Amino acid sequence: MAKIILTILELLLAIALIIVVLLQSGKSAGLSGSIAGGAETFFGKYKGRTLDAMLGRYTWIIAAAFFVVSILLFLVIK
Repeated sequence: MAKIILTILELLLAIALIIVVLLQSGKSAGLSGSIAGGAETFFGKYKGRTLDAMLGRYTWIIAAAFFVVSILLFLVIK
């Protein structure tokens, strides 16, 4: 029973991780990134509250949960 629950949880975490990564904007945003570079330094104090910062935090949390569930699933199967 634990194997089925962990497998479903790992599948959901994998889908969530893919979605969160795809929602993030790239680091090299091309020409718009070079133009907006000055605005980023001006609004730098709000950088932690942006959507990209929030998605970055969610990526780390989901990736850590995926790692833990993968290890638990390995131990259950073994």
